[in-house]
Amino acid sequence: MLAGPEPVTTDWYVYLLHCADGSYYTGITTDPKRRLQEHNENDKKAAKYTRARRPVKMVYFELCDSRSDAGVREYEIRKLPRREKIGLAGSMSEAFD
Repeated sequence: MLAGPEPVTTDWYVYLLHCADGSYYTGITTDPKRRLQEHNENDKKAAKYTRARRPVKMVYFELCDSRSDAGVREYEIRKLPRREKIGLAGSMSEAFD
């Protein structure tokens, strides 16, 4: 029996950005470092919300099992009160700049 190609697995992350105006932005991506760079430098790929609030700093991210799980977690984080988002941000030992 011939084996087919290995299925491609993609890691999905949910992330939290701290914006220059003090607000928070939540999103999902397959590459947190690339996405942070896009938010800070690329007007075509940055979210409209973050383009006006640069520079942004990634203060939290977590690996999810699938794109669907990342989207669900993104929604959960968006609904958190500000103090809980600050708590998530403080739970990371380092932030991406």
